[in-house]
Amino acid sequence: MTLETDGENNSQEQDNRPETSHNKNCLLSHPWKPCRRPHAIVKEWLLRLRLCLGTVCGMEWYGYAILGISTAILSFLMDLSVTKLLTAHQWLYMKLEGNILLQFFCWTLYPACLCCFASSFSHNICPFSTGSGIPEVRTMMAGIEMPHYLSLTNMFTKFLGLICTLAAGSTAFLGKVGPFVHLSTMLGAYLSKLCTLIQANKMEKADDEMLVVAAAVGVASCFGAPISGVLFSVEVMSSHFALRHYCPCFFSAACGALTFRLLSVWSGDGETLQALFKTNFPTAVPFYPFEVLLFAFLGLLCGAVSCCYLFCHRLILRFTKTNTVFIKMLTTEKGLYSGMVVFFLASLTFPYSAGQYMASKYTMKQLLTSLLDNGQWSSQFRNASLQVEPSLGWSSSGIPVYLSLAFFLLMKMWMLVLACTLPLPAGYFMPVFVYGAAIGRLLGEGVAYVSSTGGTSGQQWASINPGGYALAGAAAFSGAVTHTLSPVLLAVELTGQFSHAVPILLATLLANALARSGHHPSFYDAISISKRLPHLPSLRKANPRIPSTPLGQVLGVKSVQLQKAAGPVEVLHAVNSSTDTQIPVVESHESQVLLGFVLRPELLMFLRHCKAEGLEKHLDEVCCIHPTSVLLSPHNTVQEAVSILTLVGAQTLFVADRGRLLGLITWPEVVSVCMS
Repeated sequence: MTLETDGENNSQEQDNRPETSHNKNCLLSHPWKPCRRPHAIVKEWLLRLRLCLGTVCGMEWYGYAILGISTAILSFLMDLSVTKLLTAHQWLYMKLEGNILLQFFCWTLYPACLCCFASSFSHNICPFSTGSGIPEVRTMMAGIEMPHYLSLTNMFTKFLGLICTLAAGSTAFLGKVGPFVHLSTMLGAYLSKLCTLIQANKMEKADDEMLVVAAAVGVASCFGAPISGVLFSVEVMSSHFALRHYCPCFFSAACGALTFRLLSVWSGDGETLQALFKTNFPTAVPFYPFEVLLFAFLGLLCGAVSCCYLFCHRLILRFTKTNTVFIKMLTTEKGLYSGMVVFFLASLTFPYSAGQYMASKYTMKQLLTSLLDNGQWSSQFRNASLQVEPSLGWSSSGIPVYLSLAFFLLMKMWMLVLACTLPLPAGYFMPVFVYGAAIGRLLGEGVAYVSSTGGTSGQQWASINPGGYALAGAAAFSGAVTHTLSPVLLAVELTGQFSHAVPILLATLLANALARSGHHPSFYDAISISKRLPHLPSLRKANPRIPSTPLGQVLGVKSVQLQKAAGPVEVLHAVNSSTDTQIPVVESHESQVLLGFVLRPELLMFLRHCKAEGLEKHLDEVCCIHPTSVLLSPHNTVQEAVSILTLVGAQTLFVADRGRLLGLITWPEVVSVCMS
């Protein structure tokens, strides 16, 4: 009697113990596990920590903070590595001064070898790591499963390859924004899985939420600009940005931007938390009212140049897909192709050749810093005693700076288009941002030169700030190329120059209007179309008539279906003849009334169950028939189907007319229809 009472008391005590003690006892009950007691203690403290953190806010918010901090650390380490490699290249080049031939080989072979290594390494380790990555991330946000683009192997390969690409300097003239957004989404995908595993209630968040947040963090960690990072995520990364994403995006982007700026201060690059490209434009009278017309003209000019650039970009993409020599080189000899192209570009930018006319010794950061200078470079030629430091790299050959700027714009146009074909991790936003700054600088210097030669009079013309035109040109041209307005906020956050917000916005709006007037795809949409990636804007640009076409006109052969009373023979035939993960179930083959769908793994379990027991059972007796949450009509358009696929995040949607199954629509079918 006593033993029974003691046993009951012990069982009651075990039931009344907290969750941590229960887990500890369960763990200690397995004598074959090594370090049982330390393992149990660590697990107990982790459970307590999870409970304490969970009382403050949800675990996903800690994931957002970790995402911002981790991405900023990666960005800082990448910038530090690239700076060391660029410094080593400059040191070696200066040590060879006096021997032009050796300097030429140092100038050309160093970036060519780096890009050759980046291309070969990326191709052999993970072929999915090449390019920008933004079109692929947009596709994943639309609901398409692309697991290879979120793997740890891809993350490591893209990180190392991007360092080599950026270390090539202004020779290759490529940036880091796009690939770093891709890196941020990879990190966000794994943090999302981790948060799901440690959540106490096991409520799984939408998978795309962390990807949208990661896209904003990627931009914020590159420039320390959280607001423009969120706007970039809204405009470029997702066709349907849910309101629930705003707070997580701003919180994580703020964490990333703050960490990035703090790391810059601790490394000695800055004295305090300030803008990355701090400017000192005059604040009393930043610009005069009549200059608004000049900013409007600059916007139209940037829009016209962007149309030319996008046309050349589409032309080179089409050429690389049709020319047999390019196809062979980009398929089997990617490293050789990258080395040859970068060697050719480096030969043109050699400081003792054409490079002396386009400030080739400047890095990307130095180029943008010099272009945003508020001094008038043209005054250097009117007063020999006055030396404008930022213009020295642009006038080292002795010719006027506006001629160097014009030559820079002429050469970099086709050189950047050629660099876009390199099969290596690279970004394309920063190059077009610098190119637009050069357009604005040229216009500002031209206006300042005309005013100084006596063509105009008045104190207003004498105080024109060419740096303001460079800032507006950078935002206008990059916004026109990407068909976005986020570069306006990015330009303001990069420089801290809020006084020019209105003219920058005006120029960007006009540039966008002109770039969109021809209904041509943007830079990222053109890549999506070239790679046949399903994304709503790119599909609309690929075939403008398809989005308004009813689904009944594009449905192909009716998919494999099962009736609810199907036996093992019919189920086996459906599994062998279809690769879909969701197979529709109808009342009968005669009525075609849709009841729902069955998952493919459940059908395989049904077959194993029937084979093990040797019984002839019906489908509805063993499998669960899942109801369809969204059902399309044949009168719905292709655009509506794409929008629902994106919003729901599904791979398959069923089409029925008055309850009768007509077929199903999937992402591959949408792509094949729109691209045909």
